[in-house]
Amino acid sequence: MRLAPKQRELAPAADFSRVFSEYAPFVLRVLRHLGVPASDVQDQGQEVFVAVHRGLAGFAGRSSLRTWIYGICVRVASNYRRRAHVRRERAVSELPEASDPQALEAFERGQRWPALQRLLDSLDADKREVFVLYELEELPMREVAEACGCPLQTAYSRLHTARRLLLERYREQELKDER
Repeated sequence: MRLAPKQRELAPAADFSRVFSEYAPFVLRVLRHLGVPASDVQDQGQEVFVAVHRGLAGFAGRSSLRTWIYGICVRVASNYRRRAHVRRERAVSELPEASDPQALEAFERGQRWPALQRLLDSLDADKREVFVLYELEELPMREVAEACGCPLQTAYSRLHTARRLLLERYREQELKDER
């Protein structure tokens, strides 16, 4: 019996432990990009994989497994952001001592993360999802459109608008910082 392309993709990946090991880094990155703080990303990632475990047997293969998992991430992140008890992170006033230049570089990249997060938070959910999937996760636009449940041209339009808005807001922030 020959399997359809989508079924062939799922057949070797149907084993949950294999899906988990292959997609865990993707899930954690996506959750961070969708506004889940680092302190809660592991817990929310677990929520994603609980849903994946429950639904994997019924996954019909109408989309790629990655797209299906992304949709679960969007729902989990959305539910997380809606909760009233969401904790806020506290910034530290002093830099930790870094004896390793790579550690200092990683810390500086981490300091830029909140700025990127604020910019992403300024976008509505539709534009943010398209931007995250295309620019940060580097998915092909067809998969982005499929994951977001919109026509391909709509996805391109959302991406274009998101880029423009992010650039405008970045420039506004730069002007404020110069004053």
